[in-house]
Amino acid sequence: MPSFTGKIILITGASSGIGAETAVQFAASGCGGLALVGRNKDNLDAVCQQCQEKGMPKEKVLGIIADMAKEEEVQRIMDSTIQQFGQLDVLVNNAGMGGVKSLADDDILTIYDTVIKVNVRSMLQLTQLAVPHLTKTKGSVVNNSSVCATRTLPMMISYNMSKAAVTQFTRCTSLELAEKQIRVNEVNPGSILTPAHMKSGRADNVIETAKKVHALGRIGETSEVAKAILFLASDDASFITGTSLAVDGGRHIMCPR
Repeated sequence: MPSFTGKIILITGASSGIGAETAVQFAASGCGGLALVGRNKDNLDAVCQQCQEKGMPKEKVLGIIADMAKEEEVQRIMDSTIQQFGQLDVLVNNAGMGGVKSLADDDILTIYDTVIKVNVRSMLQLTQLAVPHLTKTKGSVVNNSSVCATRTLPMMISYNMSKAAVTQFTRCTSLELAEKQIRVNEVNPGSILTPAHMKSGRADNVIETAKKVHALGRIGETSEVAKAILFLASDDASFITGTSLAVDGGRHIMCPR
């Protein structure tokens, strides 16, 4: 596992799924501090507790309840992080949402606006706020995009568009921030089994479908994506920027049949 000794990590969407697993793995790496963002207080508190069980002192784990769709709350995320830790070394833009709608749905524009706010606009805002602090530490950014950035899933037009935008955002910001020695990369997960699937009662269906659409014949695990995020954020990836790392069991190379 890469070392993040003394480094401050900010993770959005940290109360469940990939974000929660990433937080726990950063805690196990011995980082200097974690700022974890989520909307569900009970879930976020549980993740903070898990990080403490990995050896993080309580005062080094900051839980921030915030809605990424609200500009003033995104501002508060950065303000709280810097007030608590005084620096920022790694930003993990993980927060995101889906949106199963088609052109036939009357409320598609409402869903589109919300998805873009959460998946794209908040990422742009938080990264902009992070740049002055990442410049001081020559830090890095890791964005969570999706296989949907390059592969089209039916009934998910807003989500597909948002993830394509995230991939362009990664490329544009990596080029713009390279002169500041800030690296920007992304992971592009395929189907990943999360607690949301388990709670929805759709887990069995999702698992069976994943066997058919991933070259490796199975669904992915949150730990597999988290490890990729840690790698891209670490000094082991010091000469990597602007990269989209597929963590999708080969889904991006599959063709419809």
